[in-house]
Amino acid sequence: MRRIIGYKRKGVLLVEIMVVIVIFGLLMLLEIPSTIGRYSSRGHRREMPYIAVLQIQEINNVLDIYLKHNGFYPTTEQGLEALVTKPKTDPQPENYAEGGYLKRVPMDPWGNPIIYRRNGEEGPIEIISCGPDGEEGTKDDITNYIEEYTEKGVPL
Repeated sequence: MRRIIGYKRKGVLLVEIMVVIVIFGLLMLLEIPSTIGRYSSRGHRREMPYIAVLQIQEINNVLDIYLKHNGFYPTTEQGLEALVTKPKTDPQPENYAEGGYLKRVPMDPWGNPIIYRRNGEEGPIEIISCGPDGEEGTKDDITNYIEEYTEKGVPL
């Protein structure tokens, strides 16, 4: 085959593309396990309060969607389970989202259930993670009153 003078190769060879894909694959194999461990519910101790704050914010957002659809928050008795399955007790939501609002009720990063309370008909809602000790009312509790965490240096 003759070579044409002044001809420049255009495009990329399949072999070159395959080499780049293999290199990216190797890099991903090295990085993914460390990333999964970093953001799992059993992540590093100092990151767990941040994860709890994010969980509480997400639950708060889902509860706001429930409120917009139905005109009220679930009662304390209905709890966060009302976001997974339609409540059978009063007040019953009339515009409940098909399939619910969550797939399951989340646990906090320490494996404790997240506490939900609705204070009265029009009162504020409380979402509480009991923190590493698993006991409500201690100084390590994390709630949906987020301002107190920004003062402690937990970025949101």
